Amino acid sequence: MVEASSMSIVSLIMNATVVVKLVMALLILASLMSWYMIAGRFRVLGRAQRAGRAFEERFWSSDDLASLYNHCRQNPNESSGTEAIFRAGFQEFVRLSKSTRGAAAVMDGSQRAMRVALQREQTRLTRHLPFLATVGSTSPYVGLFGTVWGIMHSFMALANVKQASLSVVAPGIAEALIATAIGLFAAIPAVMAYNRFSAQSDALLTENEMFAEEFSSVLHRQAHGREG
Repeated sequence: MVEASSMSIVSLIMNATVVVKLVMALLILASLMSWYMIAGRFRVLGRAQRAGRAFEERFWSSDDLASLYNHCRQNPNESSGTEAIFRAGFQEFVRLSKSTRGAAAVMDGSQRAMRVALQREQTRLTRHLPFLATVGSTSPYVGLFGTVWGIMHSFMALANVKQASLSVVAPGIAEALIATAIGLFAAIPAVMAYNRFSAQSDALLTENEMFAEEFSSVLHRQAHGREG
């Protein structure tokens, strides 16, 4: 008979082979890092969504873009992608407008500045998402490796006994199943978080692109009005 104490989770982990212990430690580390990044992405994306909507309300209710720009430059909100696009585009628009360049050159420069700001915002919003995708896709396979190794070790133990019994193979199979469970525990939250954060960041980037187009139209009218 296999003693219940020897089949506890802690006992199985402590008595596991070195390879299976390394697999479990790697999966636990990946899970802890995933949860840390999940918490960080949750805060960043939540703040970006709230700050972006707040700035758009201020932008469309403002009659003076220069005053809004000065306020944003003195009190920048790093969580707002729309504000970053506005600052970059308007700063370039003002700089080029002071020269003798035509409206087309002014607009080209402003749009390039906004595209750069949009790319930076995309990098900020999607940071750590590749790691979550990697953990979600590879953890089950790492756990499966621990499972295969544990089962293989159990069957190898049968060669050293004259009579096979459950007490010989049960610990190895149990530790193998624990490795599988830890792999799934690491993978499932990572996949769910990756899917949610990817959709959320895509939605925010779409809103930023729409704002950049609308702001470009506003600058286009000002540039051609200045020429006229």
